[in-house]
Amino acid sequence: MTPHAHPGTAAGPTPVDVSVDVAALYTDGITARKGAFAPEWADLVREDIEQAFAEALARPDGAVGRGPNRYYVEIHPEQLRGFVELVDHPWVRSLCSAVLGPDYRIVELGFDVPLAGAVDQPWHRDFPMPEETRREHRLTSLAFNVTGVDTEENMGPFEIAPGTQWDDGPEFGHGMFPPKSHYGRYEELAVRKYPRRGDISCRSALTVHRGTRNESARSRPVLVLGVDGPEADNGDRHDAAVTRAFWESLPQRVRRHLDCPVVDALRPIAQKHTIEGLVMGDA
Repeated sequence: MTPHAHPGTAAGPTPVDVSVDVAALYTDGITARKGAFAPEWADLVREDIEQAFAEALARPDGAVGRGPNRYYVEIHPEQLRGFVELVDHPWVRSLCSAVLGPDYRIVELGFDVPLAGAVDQPWHRDFPMPEETRREHRLTSLAFNVTGVDTEENMGPFEIAPGTQWDDGPEFGHGMFPPKSHYGRYEELAVRKYPRRGDISCRSALTVHRGTRNESARSRPVLVLGVDGPEADNGDRHDAAVTRAFWESLPQRVRRHLDCPVVDALRPIAQKHTIEGLVMGDA
């Protein structure tokens, strides 16, 4: 497999024209497909998240903190009833192929849950900038998000600073956290997102962002699907697996992109994608 050298040009025709979305990813660092699914599909996603979250909280290392009253949990694909519908959605497939090339790999499935009382996170990106991005101005991975609820202003909406996927410099803590002296710029750029059930967004996880304060009495669960190009190594941070029966039930079109072990029985995932700078939130 070789790196995808020409962003926006898939190896062949894609099911959906995503040229506008590719342009948005390279300019704003985020794009979205409104109404990709029926709200009822998103309700099933939320039910599966709630069940997996309860199970994760009941075992050691089942969930990792992303700030006060905010958690992340990785799950196995077969814990999500809508997994195949999500990864095989024509917009998702088209965008992955156009940005990452035909050999893209699905490496992460998880969810974030900002509970009531979650506070503003520090501005951050999800991992340090890869060398390919730094040298070639090229994205090597994508993060898709699916909300489990209709997002309201008081629920701690996701906030993103468009265009900051290219920000770089030695002053970034651990390559991920810009210094507070940069916060004024991010706050000027900041856009809050209010997705509704059935919407899908796609972003570069390098685009500087944060979760905001949840002042409601409700949680705001969000599904995360991580996809790598051939040269990316984000899969090293994740431990998803599938059973043989589930693997055999998958369409070949999904199997060829699913980068995880096939096992006889699933084991609960001990979370290891920690982001230490988020544990205490923004002081």
